[in-house]
Amino acid sequence: MFRRQFLTTAAASVAASAALPTLSFADHHEGDAPFKISLAEWSLHRTLRDKSKNLTNLDFPRVTKQEFGIDAVEYVNQFFKDKAKDDKYLAELKQRCNDEGVKSLLIMVDGEGRLGAASDAERTKAVENHYQWVDAAKSLGCHSIRVNAGSSGSYEEQQKLAADGLRRLSEYAKPHGLNVIVENHGGLSSNGAWLAGVITMVGMENCGTLPDFGNFYIKRGNNPEIYDRYQGVNELMPFAKAVSAKTHDFDENGNETHTDYEKMMRIVCDKHQYHGYVGIEYEGGKVGEMEGIRKSKALLERIAKKLASKAG
Repeated sequence: MFRRQFLTTAAASVAASAALPTLSFADHHEGDAPFKISLAEWSLHRTLRDKSKNLTNLDFPRVTKQEFGIDAVEYVNQFFKDKAKDDKYLAELKQRCNDEGVKSLLIMVDGEGRLGAASDAERTKAVENHYQWVDAAKSLGCHSIRVNAGSSGSYEEQQKLAADGLRRLSEYAKPHGLNVIVENHGGLSSNGAWLAGVITMVGMENCGTLPDFGNFYIKRGNNPEIYDRYQGVNELMPFAKAVSAKTHDFDENGNETHTDYEKMMRIVCDKHQYHGYVGIEYEGGKVGEMEGIRKSKALLERIAKKLASKAG
């Protein structure tokens, strides 16, 4: 039923791409790639919210594999917010992944409270709100949940508060075999040194980071405070259990205009010897989401060839 529905209701841009080859990243690189490519669901947030497209979170694994030739996914809890405890739903989602040969890597969790809240009661509630997503991630076969480390107070106070909340959640996740990973996602979490310090304070192997190439705005507005992205990623990589390849705009040569991807991926792969999944997270608006994801993948593949050739 889904196949008929998908073919008849998908957007023209999706249908037009059906003739494109869907070879996986590994197929292109014969297993010698310096990293693997996954797709973050946020890359499709406009498509998923557009009811005329008739695509939902359940369709994400199929679209990822059939449209982009990518075989690993990173979910966003906003797109199945009420399904964390729905065993039937999670089983169907897992089956759809299995049918496509797609691996579930992590769930990005938002809207469940601040793990670094100043109030102990509020912090405890936030920690407990995240338990259901640890359980859901376990059911789907993920290795991690991605969380935020929002807090308030001085630099040092926020470190202590965030570390306390993260430690409590990591203690819950540990017997489930799950990691709790923190993204640089605004506020002091976008200060690489601050977040690295938080993870060090937690001191648990299953608590790490998800460095995002583009989220280094400590403060936005008329007088933004921006942390150097290359320094930030370098500081977060020692704790990284996943990496987010943020893209917005591309020049005529297919290069991302905000991030020097070769420089960034040399920090990730060469300096820190990370060879796991790098998740495409396209957030631009100048080209559509489908095209933006394809441009992001092409860029990563081109960088992978450069890294592999110089390594050889």
